[in-house]
Amino acid sequence: MNSLWFFEDVNLFKVLCPHKFKDYKSNHDFDAYRKKDYIYFEQDAANKIYLIEKGKVKIGYYNENGAEVVKAILTRGELFGEKAILGESKRDEFAQSIDNSTSICQIGVEIMHDLMRKNQTFSFKIYKFIGVKFKKLERRLQLLLFKDTKTRLMEFLDELCTEYGYNCDKTGDHIIKHPYTQKDMASLIGTSRPTLNTLFKELKEENYLQFSRKEIRILKKAV
Repeated sequence: MNSLWFFEDVNLFKVLCPHKFKDYKSNHDFDAYRKKDYIYFEQDAANKIYLIEKGKVKIGYYNENGAEVVKAILTRGELFGEKAILGESKRDEFAQSIDNSTSICQIGVEIMHDLMRKNQTFSFKIYKFIGVKFKKLERRLQLLLFKDTKTRLMEFLDELCTEYGYNCDKTGDHIIKHPYTQKDMASLIGTSRPTLNTLFKELKEENYLQFSRKEIRILKKAV
């Protein structure tokens, strides 16, 4: 039953248990992917779910015009392909590695169903996770459809603050230490990297934030 702790602790609590993780990895294979490798394509059979041990994975689809729409960029400890749990038979999205050293654990959907049947608490947490993820995705797609680029960025920063932020006691600023590149963030809000960089500079000039490669500081007077 080692699979059980892995999904509970890593994804739902975002906490790794090192000694258990070592035991798990010694008995299970993890698949390695390079940058731009696809884990699955649209219309592939949906018979597995996936957990990221390390690296980053892009989830998206192509619209009627052939343009790529990025739904999510996932990092270590996150789960994807979860609609297979709900009975999806074919993928309606693609999953692609965007890191040169992505490692992924694959779990067959039948094994997941068995784990969920045997542990109601675990089952509840999985369904809760799926519900939260769907709500987050719905909100992001609404932003892409109905909001201007600057508003999309501001709301995305609020989302980052919730997931990765903390208060700095000395200054009162909100500090966001996040796993995304500017290219990742541009994809998630549906804009180009140069436009995103321009918006960051505008917000810096407005004394709303300061930013570096892996940290964004929302200034106290802007909160």
